[in-house]
Order: sequence, then structure tokens, then C-alpha cells
Amino acid sequence: MNGTLDIEKFKFYIMQDALYLVDFGRALSILAGRCSEPKLVRLLLSFATGIESVEELLHEKYFKLFDIQQRTMEQSPSCLAYTQFLLAKVSLGSIEEAWAALLPTNPFKEWIDTYAGEEYSDVAQQAIDTTELLAQQLSETSFEKMKEAFIYSSRFEYMFWDSAYKQQWWVI
Repeated sequence: MNGTLDIEKFKFYIMQDALYLVDFGRALSILAGRCSEPKLVRLLLSFATGIESVEELLHEKYFKLFDIQQRTMEQSPSCLAYTQFLLAKVSLGSIEEAWAALLPTNPFKEWIDTYAGEEYSDVAQQAIDTTELLAQQLSETSFEKMKEAFIYSSRFEYMFWDSAYKQQWWVI
């Protein structure tokens, strides 16, 4: 590795990430609507708001830099599979499964710089604390479902990155 990345691969990733974030924000909001615990509702909505504001600034910068037109963008197969998995989990899964599915993230140089700050550290700690709280109360079977949701989501996260790097598109 030499620390470089082909600009077309990065542009493809930015476009897919922008599309992913729209559905990720929806997923956070849907889960917030299903929760009965006010603290968790506030946390999910604050995550959704935070993701929107931070990511919009980053994307706005790169969309302008690379002259990317959002109206012409379409989800890649991996992006679509990932977001549909998340939306299904938050709509139909248990609160704990849905939460676990939402945990994996996708940092990249400037994203890492953004996420490395104290604010992101606080958000990450809140996510860890919430995960532990939700997992504590579960039966073994429910905990396994929560763990499975996290594993599948992590796989989709990997596929999302791999697909963006390879610029994989629809075959037909």
C-alpha cells in the first residue's frame, strides 16, 4: 500500500456512501419510532441528525470538488443489499437486533479525521453503552439473534467497501 487511491474509485465510493446515508438515516429514524424507551429514542434521533449534518458537509465538499450530480446517482447492488437489510431489520427485527445491525461504520481518511474527534468518541461510547444495556437483558436465543444481525451487517459493510473499491455495478 502506498497511501493512494484512484480518484474514480473514491468518487464511486462517495456517491454510494451518500445513497447509503439516506437509508441509514431512515433506518435510525424508523428504529427511534419503534422504541418505547425515551432515552434510546433521543439517542437514535441525535445519531440521525449528527450523521446528516457531518456527512452532508463532507459530501458537499466532495460533490463540488468532483462535480458529482446527486440526481444521476443509483445504488450499486451491494449498497442496495446493505440498506435493504438494515431497513428490514429496523422494521421487522427486535429492537436489539436492529440496533446491532446499525453498529458497523465506514471511516475513510477525512471521515476518520472527522470521527477521530472527541465528539465522535462520545458518540461511540454511547453506542457501546447502549449495546451493552440492550444485550444484558436478553435471553441466550435473543442474544444470538442480536449477534447474528451484527455479523451480517459487518459482512454487508465489507461488501459495500469492496464493491466501491472495485466499482462493481449491475450486471444487467
